[in-house]
Amino acid sequence: MSESAGLQFVSPYAFEAMQKVDVVRLAALSDPELRLLLPCLVRMALCAPADQSHTWAQDKKLILRLLSGVEAVNSIVALLSVDFHALEQDARKEQQLRHKPGGSNGESILVSQLQHGLTLEFEHSDPLRRLRLALSELLAIMNKVSDSNGEFFLKSSELFKSPVYLEEVADVLCILQAELPSLLPMIVVAEALLHVRNGEWFLCLLVANVPDSFNEVCRGLIKNGERQDEESVGGRRRTEALRQLCQMNPSQALNIRAMVVEECHLPGLGVALTLDHTKTDTTDDAVSPLVSFVSGLLLGTNAKVRTWFGMFIRNGQQRKRESSSVLWQMRRQLLLELVAILPRSRSTHVPNDSDGDTEQAMSGYSGLREEYVVKASALLRLYCALMGIAGLRPTDEEAEQLLQLMTSRPPATPAGVRFVSLSFCKLLAFPTLVSTPEQEQLMVMWLSWMIKEEEYFESAAGVSASFGEMLLLVAMYFHSNQLSAIIELVCSTLGMKIAIKPSSLSKMKTIFTQEIFTEQVVTAHAVRVPVTSNLSANITGFLPIHCIYQLLRSRAFTKYKVSIKDWIFKQLCETSTPLHTQLLPLIDVYINSVLTPASKASPEATNQPITEQEILNVFQGLSGGDSSRVRSRYSITTQLLVLYYILSYEEALLVNTKSLALMQKKPKSYSAALMDQIPIKYLIRQAQGLQQELGGLHSALLRLLATNYPHLCMVEDWICEEEITGTLPLLRRMLLTSSARKYSQQQLQEAFQMVPSSSAQLMRILEHLTLLSASDLIPYAEVLVSNISLLLNEGVSRRILQTVNKLWMVLNTVMPRRLWVMTVNALQPSVELVRQQKYTQNDLMIDPLIVLRCDQRIYRCPPLMDITLHMLNGYLLASKAYLNSHLKETSDFDRQTQTISNLGLSGQPDTPEVTREELKNALLAAQDSAAVQILLEICLPTSEERGPASGAGGLLKSIQHPAAKQEEPGGGLPEGGSADKQGGLLSNLREVQCLICCLLHQMFIADPNIAKLVHFQGYPQDLLPLTVAGIPSMHICLDFIPELLAQPQLEKQIFAIQLLSHLCTQYALPKSLSVARLAVSVMGTLLTVLTQAKRFSFFMPTLACLVSFCQAFPPLYDDVAALLVQVGQVCASDVATKARDIDPLIARLQHLKRKPEEVAGISKVALHQRLAGELACADPDVQLCYRIEATFMDIINTTVRAV
Repeated sequence: MSESAGLQFVSPYAFEAMQKVDVVRLAALSDPELRLLLPCLVRMALCAPADQSHTWAQDKKLILRLLSGVEAVNSIVALLSVDFHALEQDARKEQQLRHKPGGSNGESILVSQLQHGLTLEFEHSDPLRRLRLALSELLAIMNKVSDSNGEFFLKSSELFKSPVYLEEVADVLCILQAELPSLLPMIVVAEALLHVRNGEWFLCLLVANVPDSFNEVCRGLIKNGERQDEESVGGRRRTEALRQLCQMNPSQALNIRAMVVEECHLPGLGVALTLDHTKTDTTDDAVSPLVSFVSGLLLGTNAKVRTWFGMFIRNGQQRKRESSSVLWQMRRQLLLELVAILPRSRSTHVPNDSDGDTEQAMSGYSGLREEYVVKASALLRLYCALMGIAGLRPTDEEAEQLLQLMTSRPPATPAGVRFVSLSFCKLLAFPTLVSTPEQEQLMVMWLSWMIKEEEYFESAAGVSASFGEMLLLVAMYFHSNQLSAIIELVCSTLGMKIAIKPSSLSKMKTIFTQEIFTEQVVTAHAVRVPVTSNLSANITGFLPIHCIYQLLRSRAFTKYKVSIKDWIFKQLCETSTPLHTQLLPLIDVYINSVLTPASKASPEATNQPITEQEILNVFQGLSGGDSSRVRSRYSITTQLLVLYYILSYEEALLVNTKSLALMQKKPKSYSAALMDQIPIKYLIRQAQGLQQELGGLHSALLRLLATNYPHLCMVEDWICEEEITGTLPLLRRMLLTSSARKYSQQQLQEAFQMVPSSSAQLMRILEHLTLLSASDLIPYAEVLVSNISLLLNEGVSRRILQTVNKLWMVLNTVMPRRLWVMTVNALQPSVELVRQQKYTQNDLMIDPLIVLRCDQRIYRCPPLMDITLHMLNGYLLASKAYLNSHLKETSDFDRQTQTISNLGLSGQPDTPEVTREELKNALLAAQDSAAVQILLEICLPTSEERGPASGAGGLLKSIQHPAAKQEEPGGGLPEGGSADKQGGLLSNLREVQCLICCLLHQMFIADPNIAKLVHFQGYPQDLLPLTVAGIPSMHICLDFIPELLAQPQLEKQIFAIQLLSHLCTQYALPKSLSVARLAVSVMGTLLTVLTQAKRFSFFMPTLACLVSFCQAFPPLYDDVAALLVQVGQVCASDVATKARDIDPLIARLQHLKRKPEEVAGISKVALHQRLAGELACADPDVQLCYRIEATFMDIINTTVRAV
């Protein structure tokens, strides 16, 4: 809009005075400035105000005084004297006429036929006709704008382009819009003015006279604007108009720029406003507003804004270079800022003295000034974004100046390190900036300077992440041809995603691999790089650990026979929280390089593992006892990382066994003695409290622990640990007094020696120990466990036993393996003639049943039995893991050895692998079943406990099946009742039985095959009531009872029927019914095949089970009755052959079967008295016959009683 260049616009001072209605400022305006604001001031003076205050009355007088000397006021007053209501009616009629088809070519209602041109008519017309002329012209433009569908046009109107009448026309427009706001909305009028000559001038005057409409007009123009304003004439005119509005009200310029970005319209306006703001904000040191604004657009998180502005850059480059283009103005401004911060001369060394006077004294100084470093970094990132995201193609001048800036040498500060890193990555991202041999030589010299000055920069700047590690890492990537990794590194450093073609890096690859960093130089240099002190996630950037990790992956150390073990161990020792994310991958790749050779041709080309002595040094002071008082000089992070290394090493050794066997290479495993000295559970517990700081280390350790040490991951241990570390124990420890810490191990030892004669001192010490944390309790572990056998003596209170159990469980959370070994050795039988053996961890893993070879008194001491069962369960799990790892560790090597020894031999099957696996499974099954059988045997009451005076003697009777009780002629009720009165169920035997049943339940659930094996082996039938009622998982036996019934051994069939009878009573399920029906059928079948002796042996113990079947499932009554009659007939026939009359018995059985209700009232006691003489008969068949009748009576009484 160059046609408005000579016109005077409203100044910011005048606009602010209008906004605030500051009469004093308005009075200070010059006549030309005041002339532009007359329409608003005249209306303000003539119209009745809403403000009736005295202050406004005084201000109004001042305005009238100000207007009294201006001649143009009279014409504006005349304009305000017109009947605007009639004018509006005519205007609306004309609008309706124009909207009709062909109406735009007809006569105007507002203006009759013009005799002369529009300009002359306007000059010679009265105020009303002037208003009509301007309104008619404005409505015509507005109508054409609405019909143009967004296509721009320029209306050639005499009224708006004649410089003589511009002020009068502006007055008319302002009055029309003010008096007819509904007919002429401000936004619509503003859009129309963009299509006439001098439109931006009219628009500024219109907004200046209605200052409250500024934001509304600007938002409307932006919302209706083009997405790319530089593409069209209309977009450029709109941009220029908004730019003039913002120059009139500069305080709102940044808000208008924010509207531009929000709507993604008129990008040129946003840049132009920023350029205008940059001219007023000239701060040399700070980053310029232009750099900040464009960087925010291209590097922000809004992808829509990024695409929109990138299109502006791309489209702007396609047009011929114009000095008026906003894009070229932006590029010129950026280039000026870049040149302004460039060093004035070149040099190959940055002097240590960076004082400002040095520049004049030393002509060779070419370093970047410290105050410009941050600004230079921002400019570099901006040019990267412009070239990589927006597709800017730099000119030769821009490329030359950029290269000069990138190869400049900043001072040794953290910002300088950042600048060098950005420059290096920009060289990698845009290698086309280096086009001539001179530029290439300049780049090589700069890279050499980087290598030389890296150590100085790191020490002087005080940063751990310097650009030397990045150079080393890029060199390694080039050597291994990992160009995608280099691209990712560049994008990560620059903080933006740039499309870099791998082919563009060929020149840089040649320079790096042949001139600067050969692979051997890289490897040798990496080992000499010092480790990062206190490495943590807080240290960002590229560190030595990244370089070592990449070299380990490429096997460069083994290739050139460079030892890296010491460097890795030192770095592990120099770590802290929060854990750096590269540490775990570093350990994994290091383990891989230790175990697997780089190639099959050279199996010896591996790195050395960390020695056992170095590992022991890390954990020194954590093994408990007095040495635990000595704090380790290594951090918990180091200890957890070394633990992760050991566990991962052992797991990787097992995983790679097969491949190592093929290469005849067997790396050494860490000894069991070393593993025993590492407090694994204590470290895991420490890691649990640091999960946020350790990242994924805690979960990785748990995974390795569950695989290799399942006995340290038992569910009950985790539950117990939650109880120990919960809120209540924490509150108790808050009450811990200083006196609780005064007891020493010696005092605890002396207190144990006084038991049981005096237990008060021991109880006092133990109660205080319960307030200590698990780690503080470790020094007392040895004294506590070594004297635990003293508690088996008579007279020790239950409270002491329970407190010791509680302390043992607390210690179990931090030192389980060592605690278990000490406890097993302490609980051995105290036989003087036999020398006690000291078992080791390995002994107990090989033979877990050693745990049960303890003092027999433990079997009736529930608190210590609980400890014993806990250890047994743990060692059974440990034994499985031990045998699995041992089998996997040795099988592949044995098979490989056998394969080599059998070369040339044929016909030999390869079966050892299957045999070893089967033997291992058989051993584990035998081990588990033996443990179960021993525990079941412990549940049996001893002869003393069976006595009538013992409360425990009534235990099994109290839960005995009713059918079993009915076998006793005397009924057994009075005796059982007296037992309960004497001792009840609260006995040591009952508590031990409950503990054992809980453990058996866990074992059966974990592996149902154990339950099957144990029941196929069988156990005393006296225990069946206990196991069925006390083990909730016994219902799984219903699955294999049919198979047990099919066994040929009579004892197993009897055991199956007895077991089933108790299961039917406990679990009256449809499945139990079907199995019970099968059992009745099997009994009927066996009746036909068994001999007389076997028949007696089979039916005498199983007939009572039929009572349980009928009690649990009444539908079985008919089948059972038929079976009993059938068995009675067989027995009676055998008796008849011996000339004995048994017919009355058969008749009674038939009668009982047909009419059971008639004998329901017969007393069972009377029946036993009547049949006592017959049961004493030596004839088995006679005994069986009367047992059948007794069974019939039991079934009838039970059934009728249930009804």
